[in-house]
Amino acid sequence: MINVGIVGAGLIGTKRAKVISEDVNSQLVAVSDINIEKAKALEQYCKIKDNGCQYRVYQDWQKMLDDENIDVIIASTPNCLLAPVTIAAAESGKHVLSEKPLGRNPEEASKMVDASEKNNVLLRVGFNHRYHPAYRKLVEFYQKGEIGDIYFIRARYGHGARPGFEKEWRANPEIAGGGELLDQGVHIIDLARNLMGCFTEVFGFVSTFDWNINPLEDNGFALLKNSEGKVFSMHASWTQWNNLFSFEVYGSKGFLKMEGLGRSYGTETLRIGWRKPESGPPDEDLLVFNGTDQSFKLEWQDFIKSIITGSPNKVTGNDGLQAVRLVYAIYESSKTGRKVTGKW
Repeated sequence: MINVGIVGAGLIGTKRAKVISEDVNSQLVAVSDINIEKAKALEQYCKIKDNGCQYRVYQDWQKMLDDENIDVIIASTPNCLLAPVTIAAAESGKHVLSEKPLGRNPEEASKMVDASEKNNVLLRVGFNHRYHPAYRKLVEFYQKGEIGDIYFIRARYGHGARPGFEKEWRANPEIAGGGELLDQGVHIIDLARNLMGCFTEVFGFVSTFDWNINPLEDNGFALLKNSEGKVFSMHASWTQWNNLFSFEVYGSKGFLKMEGLGRSYGTETLRIGWRKPESGPPDEDLLVFNGTDQSFKLEWQDFIKSIITGSPNKVTGNDGLQAVRLVYAIYESSKTGRKVTGKW
């Protein structure tokens, strides 16, 4: 039985707690939050399967790390605390699931990865979008050769924020570290890297069109190219007034289009098109994925399996590190007006 402690009892911490309560191989035993009442509220998700444990709450997350009975820490805090919590947890010998983007900047993310490797613990990044059913089916179709070799990927992701957004922690550069690219952009960057591998060239622009959040961006636009010359084009936006998620993969034999994430982003679908030898409109099929979002549950089960069985950690700290590095390459390109080269 894997004993879990959560740092941060907000919206995502609560989602994580619910998933743990439904898992047969893990149990929630401790929660820390500066608002102690929020930490106490998550006791409803504490379903102790090992009677040797009791639910404990902390206002100081550092004291929680002293508990030797905890095997895994989930860092579901604002971005400024992800690195301190993750590094301290790794140094105490605990596996960690850190919510995206991993760190506020490449330096923090690199230190998090180094800490996990030095202390021989697993570091998982909360890229739950990999576990959405449409994306999993998209990867399956691609790996089966249904659309041939990838030529390019095009992705858009955004929402319109909400009144008072400029006063939230995401609009504070000291807390967040970046704007919309670090908030939602890292998700689509990770999905593209998972399919296309490392990128070697980046050209991008960032803008602050509407929200009074300078120097943070409310829109990010970028073109990323890999060593084979294949291109990923992306736009992440906080001025997408009607919530949108769109991820399109075009290949030599056809295409795959994933749209929606459920709820306010619309019904999750995957459209597959097969290119005809004679050209013309392709043959198409549409898959519709109704029901509740299971991505957090599937992500957690996969992580717990890695801990218990030693199977590969499929979304590593390095995945998060490279995504953050790519975001900062876009920032550099926007600032200089030039292409940025490297290997991410």
